Amino acid sequence: MDNCGPGGFGTESCCTSLEVTGGTYYRTYDPLDAGVPVLAADGGAAHEVDPATVSSFRLDKYLVTVGRFRQYIQYLTGSTGAPPVPGSGIHTHLNGGLGLANVIPGTYETGWDATAWSPYIATGSGAADVWNASLSSCNILSHDDAGNPYVAETLSTWTTTPGARENLPIGCVNWYEACAFCIWDGGFLPSEAEWGYAAAGGSQQREYPWGSTDPGTASQYAIYGDNVDNCYYPTGTLQPCTVASIAPVGTPSLGAGYWGQLDMAGEMSEWVLDWYAAYVDTYVVPCIDCANLSPGQRSKVIRTGSGPKWELLAPQRGSLYLQNHDQFMGFRCARAP
Repeated sequence: MDNCGPGGFGTESCCTSLEVTGGTYYRTYDPLDAGVPVLAADGGAAHEVDPATVSSFRLDKYLVTVGRFRQYIQYLTGSTGAPPVPGSGIHTHLNGGLGLANVIPGTYETGWDATAWSPYIATGSGAADVWNASLSSCNILSHDDAGNPYVAETLSTWTTTPGARENLPIGCVNWYEACAFCIWDGGFLPSEAEWGYAAAGGSQQREYPWGSTDPGTASQYAIYGDNVDNCYYPTGTLQPCTVASIAPVGTPSLGAGYWGQLDMAGEMSEWVLDWYAAYVDTYVVPCIDCANLSPGQRSKVIRTGSGPKWELLAPQRGSLYLQNHDQFMGFRCARAP
């Protein structure tokens, strides 16, 4: 997996993971007014609230690619690889040092446990057909909040055999699948505080991950579009989104965050660890390596977005039902420093 890099035609490992130096930042800033961020007079952040302190960690430079996810499926289907060692996936400095307890019994407390994941991921003989159908159509094993089958026009980047899309981001992956991949890969899904800290440039409180420069429409800073299924990539003008509207990871080279991560705005929305809820009052419960591990709703937090432009703002957050396979849902993994 050495075909990733800025410009989309690099020779860097797609597994590159960069250290993020810990510190304190505000999770909420630059509120929107009619879709326009409200900035301070000096161009910096405005209306900062919800402080959080984050320990140093590593965060993958690139979104997980089709090629990387293919290796995972080859392991699950029994054709290659060995299982992770016991304890893989424990996020040691979250939750008071107890790891990711009280989330899914038998999985986070002890790390990797294929049996615990079995209701959510297909393994063993015949699993390849299930994975190919799921990732290609975005609707297998997926339901909306009412329990109805979730069907969407697919923009899936997945191919049943290796081809030209190996350095595109994998989409159509639900939260369970993303979380299991990261544990298998020796990491974990980042907490929302960690992801947001990296996107904000820590205490720099950046408007966008790269700074305050408007992203424009030439795909130099971010791959995005509007809110009605039109995309700027690859032409620079709005056109109906297709698979060709999804760029190789790292294509917008000017969009690198403070610690070097790419595509933290645009391209794909990203799963993070936390359940979705309003931030807890930090005067009551300070956020020090915090994560919302208590299910309050049926949705997980998602960060960034592929359009419109306000979704590219670093502090923006949304939610999605954790079993949904959405064509623009991707992810990246975090790791111990």
